[in-house]
Amino acid sequence: MTTKRAAIFDVDGTLVDTNHLHVVTWWEAFRQGGHRVPMRDIHRAVGLGGGDLIEHLLGKDRDREDDEQFVAAHHALYATYFERLPALEAAGDLLRELAGQGWTIVLATSASGAELAALRRAIDADDVILGAASADDVSDGKPAPDPVQQARKLAGVPSERAVFVGDTVWDMKAAVRDGVVPVAVLSGGIPRADLESAGAQAVYRDTADLLERLDTSVFADR
Repeated sequence: MTTKRAAIFDVDGTLVDTNHLHVVTWWEAFRQGGHRVPMRDIHRAVGLGGGDLIEHLLGKDRDREDDEQFVAAHHALYATYFERLPALEAAGDLLRELAGQGWTIVLATSASGAELAALRRAIDADDVILGAASADDVSDGKPAPDPVQQARKLAGVPSERAVFVGDTVWDMKAAVRDGVVPVAVLSGGIPRADLESAGAQAVYRDTADLLERLDTSVFADR
């Protein structure tokens, strides 16, 4: 039986304070394409992959030929922030502390390519991050369990030896479906009740709060 343990982290809204940047840039991408989508609805959809987010907000009956345009516009708008993405307080410190306690650190995110590289620069903890399961590595994004499963494969651990930290209901649902321990943070702006209803076993204010209470968290029980 393996003694390895994996701490799997979502990135946007969990380690880096980017959710509202995604809301604004998706809103503008839709506006440019002739759609008025309320920002509150976009906020609830953040965390889904691009195609799933578009379908969630515009429906299955939309003109799918426009999807590529929306994705490209969002990426171009969001890319203007790449050099100034703000890591959440103590995000890097949390990853280093867990690594120092023997946890294998892996990321599970819908970001990829230059976007993921920018997020990792913001976190500034590549010295302890084993790798990342990105949108390029799976066929289905969250809430499907695929990103979490892929992250576990990178770490080489079974589901009972992994904890997944995220900030959206999609994160929690993916964690539940994979059988890992779901832990939530409120830094993405999603209400505690929604995260708990989606399966979160513990909820923290943000990475700094989790680091401060690490000795009494689910991480201390494994």
